[in-house]
Amino acid sequence: MGRDRFLPRPPEAPAHDCDFCPRLVAFRAANHNDYPDWFNAPVASFGSRRAWLLIVGLAPGLRGANRTSRPFTGDFAGDLLYATLLRHGLAVGTYDARADDGLRLVGCRITNAVRCVPPGNKPVAAEVAACRRFLAAEIRSMPELGTILALGVLAHSAVLACLDIRKRLYPFRHGALHRLPGSPVLADSYHCSRYNTQTGRLSAAMFDDVLARIMLSRPPVAATL
Repeated sequence: MGRDRFLPRPPEAPAHDCDFCPRLVAFRAANHNDYPDWFNAPVASFGSRRAWLLIVGLAPGLRGANRTSRPFTGDFAGDLLYATLLRHGLAVGTYDARADDGLRLVGCRITNAVRCVPPGNKPVAAEVAACRRFLAAEIRSMPELGTILALGVLAHSAVLACLDIRKRLYPFRHGALHRLPGSPVLADSYHCSRYNTQTGRLSAAMFDDVLARIMLSRPPVAATL
């Protein structure tokens, strides 16, 4: 049993065949028919629950996490995210775009606001709301959590909803570090998607700067698992 018996219970997570969102269920089924060797199910979080930093993305990518079963693994967003985490010591090993590449996160955990891949990479409000219980459980289950990095407006809003904080009090702004009363710091970045980098909204340097600021504001006591 070891020290794990002293940790909080694992966060509530969607079942492999979760049926909360009919549109996402139908899309999963269609993808399973077209790509039977892919994961095609709700994607679990990656990293230790003793981490001090939680990164919240939008949803699994069709050919990324939906295929490989690990958040941000197998698509361009993962290439940029994991390279940046490795550069800042938040990951060790080699990222090879596979769930079994041996990459390990250090003091960091990654999840998504919506656990199933949505058509067109655009979940609707009801789907975000249905998955909110899982994100809220993630946040509650992390005893050392000091900072949450929201990748994009949707993730930012989902985190604030989980914390029962009004969005208008803390509007999304790339590079912002929001000091939330009685809650972890909420950091904002544009999503590290290919679309955002190709259109110039986000550069690798801009994303690196967000992680650098987060590292500088790191809580004084933090887990390193």
